[in-house]
Amino acid sequence: MIPLILSGGAGTRLWPMSRQLFPKQFLPLADPQSTLLQATLARLPQGDDLGRPVVVCNEDHRFLVAEQLRAMGVQPARIILEPVGRNTAPAVALAALEQVQDGADPVLLVMPADHVIADVDAFRRTLSTARMRAEAGDLVTFGIVPTEPHTGYGYIRAGHGTEEAGVLPVLEFVEKPDQQTAEGYLAGGDYFWNSGMFVFRASVFLQELETHAPDILATCRKALESAQADMDFLRVDRDAFATCRSDSIDYAVMEKTGRAVVVPLRAGWSDVGSWASLWAVGARDADGNLTQGDVITVGARNCYVHGNQRLVAAVGVEDLVIVETADAVLVMHKDRDQEVKEVVARLKSRGREEADIHRCVARPWGTYERIDASDRFQVKRITVKPGQTLSLQMHYHRAEHWIVVRGTARITRGEEVFVLTENQSTFIPLGITHRLENPGKIPLELIEVQSGSYLGEDDIVRFQDTYGRS
Repeated sequence: MIPLILSGGAGTRLWPMSRQLFPKQFLPLADPQSTLLQATLARLPQGDDLGRPVVVCNEDHRFLVAEQLRAMGVQPARIILEPVGRNTAPAVALAALEQVQDGADPVLLVMPADHVIADVDAFRRTLSTARMRAEAGDLVTFGIVPTEPHTGYGYIRAGHGTEEAGVLPVLEFVEKPDQQTAEGYLAGGDYFWNSGMFVFRASVFLQELETHAPDILATCRKALESAQADMDFLRVDRDAFATCRSDSIDYAVMEKTGRAVVVPLRAGWSDVGSWASLWAVGARDADGNLTQGDVITVGARNCYVHGNQRLVAAVGVEDLVIVETADAVLVMHKDRDQEVKEVVARLKSRGREEADIHRCVARPWGTYERIDASDRFQVKRITVKPGQTLSLQMHYHRAEHWIVVRGTARITRGEEVFVLTENQSTFIPLGITHRLENPGKIPLELIEVQSGSYLGEDDIVRFQDTYGRS
């Protein structure tokens, strides 16, 4: 069995923590010790018959995925890069096609990277049942036994044919209901929340995709034919994949196939799709508050309060979500949590970068954090991991002044190569080719002061790059 982890999506309803270039699956939202992606990998069963995971992710997130797997000691079989997002059906098609290229036909365990499952043992027991049915040729999905009439999830209506074996036939998939309809679903007992997790043989999925969505299969096959391997990454052809229509597994296959079955799952599942859902699955105090970071509550009840950079105090309020980051603060009623995406939409329409990036931005070599900026200057804190190297580059519109505050820097400036240590500095004139490296054993930290007529990140001309960036 091959775990196939789907790590796409932007998680806009969890803004301002989750953003386009650093979405929720890479954040420690439910557990401060691990990100949602890492928790997904950690709940996999152990054993020799479990293959190395395959991860499908956005090209912009490739180094985030690689670094978080490396931190766990997990060596992926492949990280497949989507040049553009096209939903889950094409993502799974790419992975399935790649798996059967050499005549293999593994069972694929398809799991989104952003779910929470509290009872891991229950999940593994249910997975064992699902795997047996997948090996027999069924397309298996996990149906979450509902605990409330939730209007934020899609539902699966199941039959009663093989209930004694823990497997039910799928009668239909239904869209997110209104409150009254959801209450009817809960009372009826035949409906399950649609988890978006699946187990099936690669060949069976591809056969059903050929029958019900042959255009998606043909486009993905063409994109894979021109794919290029780059370290652990597999880059599919951008132009070919961009022509693929966007569709989910549910719409493309599961709603149409006659081979779909559902396995009921009771394991404390949540898709962590909103701040209210995160509050619901977390550990709350006697007043019903869930707090993270530097937070004080006085007379507050049933609130989610997250302090990231500063002290946050909540006094005499109820049912609020309060999330503070370095450059944004969200305050809302928990019942309005589905409307956060409207905030993100407005930020995008106004060209605000807070929709896409944090003040501290991850790079494969480390991070940079914007400290201050104006029309003609910008100040950043740059951290370079031991042994890592920035690209050999130049800028047309800005000069840079570097001051080392910790560690050792090896600097290329034009024809010169020299080393700076703490409290030493150098100046990089506009138009001069330069490179920054950390040859030491500890992180390199420096302050960069940029000055010039244009300070955008796209004013970079790369001549050499360890990480294959253009």
